[in-house]
Amino acid sequence: MSFHTITRIFRSELTGPTRLTTGKLFSPERFPKPRSLSYTAILTNAKDDFFNDPNLAATNKAPDGASGDHEGQFARTDGSLQIEYPPDSEMPAQPVVQGRGGMHFKRTLPSFSLENKVSLVTGGARGLGLVMAQGLVASGSDLAIVDLNKAEAEDQAQRLIEQFHKENPELDQLPNITAHYADVSSPDSVNQALTEVLEIHNQIDNLVTSAGFTENFDAINYPFDRMQKLWGVNVNGTYLFATGVAKHLMERNSPGSIVMIRSMSGSIVNVPQPQAPYNAAKAAVRHLAASLAVEWAGHGIRVNCISPGYMLTALTRKILDENPQLREKWTSLIPLGKMGTPEDLIGAVTFLLSDASKYVTGADLRVDGGYTLT
Repeated sequence: MSFHTITRIFRSELTGPTRLTTGKLFSPERFPKPRSLSYTAILTNAKDDFFNDPNLAATNKAPDGASGDHEGQFARTDGSLQIEYPPDSEMPAQPVVQGRGGMHFKRTLPSFSLENKVSLVTGGARGLGLVMAQGLVASGSDLAIVDLNKAEAEDQAQRLIEQFHKENPELDQLPNITAHYADVSSPDSVNQALTEVLEIHNQIDNLVTSAGFTENFDAINYPFDRMQKLWGVNVNGTYLFATGVAKHLMERNSPGSIVMIRSMSGSIVNVPQPQAPYNAAKAAVRHLAASLAVEWAGHGIRVNCISPGYMLTALTRKILDENPQLREKWTSLIPLGKMGTPEDLIGAVTFLLSDASKYVTGADLRVDGGYTLT
């Protein structure tokens, strides 16, 4: 709409001279006539300059291909890359870590100890959950492993006890490690698991929500029912166990610590694999932890996150064996130049559950080799 059009509208609706709030007459003579914009045309040989000058070729004004075939390729997802979470029968087992729980004579702070505590770890039968659970046992905690696969949870519980006894033959009292079933996305199943754990251990002091999974699909073609399942496990399961354990701690009038296993994927967009629903779910876990940290601070319940980067679990090995091109792409974006191992999380989770971090709540501890820094 032009200036004169506006003037005609005013004149058609009002009679007599129209005044603005300044008291000045509203007339076109009091304003300069608008000027049209101009631009300088690109010279005919400018396109060649983009290809010859590497600096010009790197700008967004350059034609496609000016910087070569690699333009943007390391910062984009590849929709053709699809990786489904394998069925339970095809899931590789995570070996028990050796040499982590034996006697040692190195001086360390007693505040890192988890003696006389009971820790519950969801998704503790495999992967990161199993290794972190072993670290808690080595730090003095009793343990309740909760997993969808109870048989494997029972097997790993026995392996952890045997390994601990092997590394501590002088101890008469072994840690109490139990296995329990739960579908973490089901409120009834979660409540039943918590009731069972409390019947055996009498208390829960610490919680690690490690149950979760990811799948790689482009967003448009990702089946909606699978997305619902992913959110059910990663977000709903985290919420249900956190609130269940917090309620127990409040009823006991006891402090406690909750660690939610998030992912660096909640802070960045992974490439080249497309995984928008998983990234969004892990971002939700981060803000859930922050919100609950504030809500429960008055009860002495701390809530923190750990955000692992690319970790070489048994499942990750399987994925890389089937998609070897991913290994080079992933490590090329990690400042430390290599993937992490599940053992790299033992110190982080022990710190956040113990009194060594008693003034830390609502934090997100990233264990990603620096991936999210660049």
